[in-house]
Amino acid sequence: MSIDLKAIEQHIRGILIAIGDNPDREGLKDTPKRAAKMFEEVFKGMCYTNDEIAQMHDTTFEEDIYIQDNFNDIVFMKDIEIFSHCEHHLALMYNMKVAIAYIPNKKIIGLSKMARIADLVGRRLQLQERIGSDIAEILQKITESEDVAVIIQGEHGCMTTRGIEKPGSKTITITTRGRFNSDPVLNNKLMILYTK
Repeated sequence: MSIDLKAIEQHIRGILIAIGDNPDREGLKDTPKRAAKMFEEVFKGMCYTNDEIAQMHDTTFEEDIYIQDNFNDIVFMKDIEIFSHCEHHLALMYNMKVAIAYIPNKKIIGLSKMARIADLVGRRLQLQERIGSDIAEILQKITESEDVAVIIQGEHGCMTTRGIEKPGSKTITITTRGRFNSDPVLNNKLMILYTK
């Protein structure tokens, strides 16, 4: 899927008129074009399915570490900063920090790939819960590990700047797959790593 810049420009112009402004005045003349380019950038994740994102980042390392069949070490990365937009109000989801954990199953993924996946998944119209689920699904596809966890903390413009208007309120979502879902000891270890 590609993003239709011309259609966005036309709609932004219509929105400017609808809110009572003049899209032909000096300060707004180029706003539809600039807004369309911004939409293309902030929503570039809309152009890719989870399968396509997995294919884009499918470089793994199989020989750099010795991985046994019962390998229980956790690869854990946290404080990956992303942003997204709520699909209900188009409001910004911001100050978002993602933590990703997985137990390697004969494959490990480069650390920068985890950050790139989180960033691209966020660049869609989203729900915070779905961001975690999408990241987990993509990581499972790449690493072939069932044991994946994603924890996200973020603030939502639809809560902080409109509606109930409660700045500083944070939403935390936890997505667990495989042994992170079924093994309380492993889940506890994950929580300890997250809160350090």
